Amino acid sequence: MRCVRWVVVGKLLGAVVVAGVLVAAVAGPWLVGLDLAGRAAADSQGAVSTTAVDEVTTAPLPGITSVLAADGSLVTDFYDQYRVPVTAGQVAPVMGTALVDIEDSRFYSHGGVDPIGTLRALVTDVSSGGAAQGGSTITQQLVKQTLVQRATSTQGQQEATADTLARKLTEARLALAVDARLSKTEILTRYLNTVYFGHGAYGVQAAARTYFSVDASALTPLQAATLAGLVQNPSADDPIAHPDVAQARRDVVLHRMHDLGDLSDADLAADLATPVATVPGGTPPQGCAQALVGGFFCSYLRGYLTGTLGLTDQQLDEGGLVVRTTLDPTVQRSGDAATAGVVSPDSELAAVYDVVQPGTGHVLGLSVNRTYGCTGTGCTSVDLPTVAARGSGSTYKLFTAAYALQHGYTASFTQTTSSPYTSTVYKKNGGTRGAPYTISNASPNYPETLDLADALVMSSNTYFVGLEDHLGSVEGPVREAQQLGLASLTDDDAQQIIDGEEGSFTLGPDATSPLDLTDAYATVFSGGTRCDPTPVTAVLAADGSPLTGPDGSALDTGDHCTAGALPAPVAHTLAQVMRGDVESDIGTASRARIAGHDIAGKTGTAQGNISVAFVGSTPEYTAGVMVFNPDRNVSVGGYGGDKGARIWHDAMAPVLAAGPTADFPAADRQVLGVPDGGDCPFTEGNLVLVC
Repeated sequence: MRCVRWVVVGKLLGAVVVAGVLVAAVAGPWLVGLDLAGRAAADSQGAVSTTAVDEVTTAPLPGITSVLAADGSLVTDFYDQYRVPVTAGQVAPVMGTALVDIEDSRFYSHGGVDPIGTLRALVTDVSSGGAAQGGSTITQQLVKQTLVQRATSTQGQQEATADTLARKLTEARLALAVDARLSKTEILTRYLNTVYFGHGAYGVQAAARTYFSVDASALTPLQAATLAGLVQNPSADDPIAHPDVAQARRDVVLHRMHDLGDLSDADLAADLATPVATVPGGTPPQGCAQALVGGFFCSYLRGYLTGTLGLTDQQLDEGGLVVRTTLDPTVQRSGDAATAGVVSPDSELAAVYDVVQPGTGHVLGLSVNRTYGCTGTGCTSVDLPTVAARGSGSTYKLFTAAYALQHGYTASFTQTTSSPYTSTVYKKNGGTRGAPYTISNASPNYPETLDLADALVMSSNTYFVGLEDHLGSVEGPVREAQQLGLASLTDDDAQQIIDGEEGSFTLGPDATSPLDLTDAYATVFSGGTRCDPTPVTAVLAADGSPLTGPDGSALDTGDHCTAGALPAPVAHTLAQVMRGDVESDIGTASRARIAGHDIAGKTGTAQGNISVAFVGSTPEYTAGVMVFNPDRNVSVGGYGGDKGARIWHDAMAPVLAAGPTADFPAADRQVLGVPDGGDCPFTEGNLVLVC
C-alpha cells in the first residue's frame, strides 16, 4: 500500500511540474499563500492574450435581434443562441447564491483559480489514471464557456474542451487575468449571462423564461436551486424532460446552500418536500420560417439588411439589435387570407400579393398562398414576391402611356387599329428584318377606333402596338419603366430590348418582379414621386442607440424618394384614367371595385395565360397581384381581371373598411387633351372623370 501511495505521489508531482500553476499551488502554503502563488506561476508563463481576455470580459454577449412590425408587435427574432443579457440588478440575489454555493463556494476569496479545489481534483484524477479535470472555478467556467460558444469550428470547440493539462493551464491563466480585471459581481453576472442551461436557453434570463415563464429577477429559491443544478449537465438534469432527476440534483444544491448557511433548517425541509414544478415558456420564434407574421416579408427584410444596408449575418444573429420595420400586420394578414382564399395553398399556382405605400416606398406586406420556409405541399423558401419569374402582361401599357403623355400625346389621342394589327415598325422576332409583328386583341369585341384613355382602360393590344409605331422606337417606354422604378428591368435587359427593337415590350412578356412592378405603379399613384421600396425604418444597437456602420455613421434607414420622376399632371391624369379599369363598365378589373373608395388600376395577362396580374391603388395603398406557376409555363386560367382583381379586392376590403380613404387629385385638362371650357372626355359607365 505504501508503494502504491508513492507511485501516486510521483505521478502527481510530475503533473504539477508540467502544469506550473499547480506547482505553485502545492508550494504556496509555505511561500506566499495559495492564491498569490497561483498568480506568480501564471505570471511566469508570460502575458496572456489581451484579445482572449477582452473576449471573456468586455466583448458583447451574443443576443437576440428583435424584428418589430410598424405597430411595435413582434415579427420574429434572429439569433443563434437564445440569450437575453441582463444586469446584476435584474437577477434575483438567491440565484447567484445558489450558483456560487454549488459550483464555487470559495468564489469570493480566491483570485480566479482555486488551488485547493484544483489540487483535490488533480489528486483524484491522477489516482484514477485520468486526465486533469474538475475543480474549475466559476471564473474558469466562464472562460471555458466563452471559448466554446465563440468557437467557429468543431476543432475550436474541441480545443476549448480538451481534457489536457495544457488546456487547463491556459484556462487558469485566463481566469486569473479575468479576475484581475473584473469585480466578483461582474464575473458572476457575466457567467450567469453566458452559461448554457439546456433546452436552448443561454443565460439566466432565457432559462428563467424557458423553464418557469418568469424573469430572472423573480426567481424563487427553489427555482434558483433548480437552475443552479443544471449547469453541470443541462441535458440529463432537464426539469421539463426529467423532473425526477432534476429534483434530485436540485436537492443537492439545497443541501449545499443549507450547509453553507444560506438556507435555514425550516426552509430546507419545506423545499425538499416540494417537487420540481416547471411552467415552460417555450422559445422565441427564430428566423423567418418561424415568423409570427410575414415570413416572406421577413426574408425580403433580411436580404435588404445584409445587401442594401451592409449588415453581416453575425450582427443580425448575435448583435441583440432592434429592427423596426414597415410591415403592417393588418395588411399582411389580410393579404395572406386573400391569396390562400382565391388560390388554394395546395395548388401548383402561386398567388403573390404585395403592398407599397405611395410616396414613401414603405413595403407594408408581402403575401403568398404558401408558407415560407417549410417543406412539402404548400411550402417554399423562394422569395416569390420579389423575384422576376414571369411576365406581367398588359400592366406594361402604363409605361408606354406615361411616356407618350410626356412627348406630345394626350389622353384623347385617337387612332384606328384593326385586330389583328400589323406593326409598321416592329418585326415578329425583333430587329429590322423578317416577318412583321402582328398582334390581336384578347377578344373580337374591341372597337377599332379608341383614344388613349379608353384603350388603357379596355387594355387594347392593337392600340398600344400602334402607339409604339407612332413613337417610332421602343426605347422611350423602356426607359420610362426604369424611370418609374421597375428595378427588375435591368440596364442590360433594357438595352437588349432596345437594340432588338422588341415591339412586344408594351405587352409585358419580360420576367417581372411583383414588388418592383407595384413600386413602379406607386410612383404614378403618389403623384409622380418615385421611392425605392424599403422594409425598414430603424436599426437600433443593443443599447438602444442607432446602429452605426463601419465608418461610424448611422445606417441609412430613411426613405429614398425622387420627386418629379413623373410630372404630377401626367401622374394625376393617369390615376384618373385608370380608375376606369375598376370603376367603369368598360374596365377589365371590375371585380376589384370596393364601394366608397377611389380605386385605380391595370390588369395584365401574359402570352398563353402563363401569368395574370393586377395592380390597383387608392391614394394610400398600392397593391399588386401576380398568379403563375413558378416551376413551369402553364396556363393559369382566366385573365388579370379574374384571380388578380379578386385577390386584390379580398385583401384590401378589410383594410379599407377601417376608415375613409382620400380621392385621387383631378386630372390635368391639358394632358387629357380637353379644350378650354370643354367637358372631360371620359364618362363611360358609372365613372365620373375628375379634371
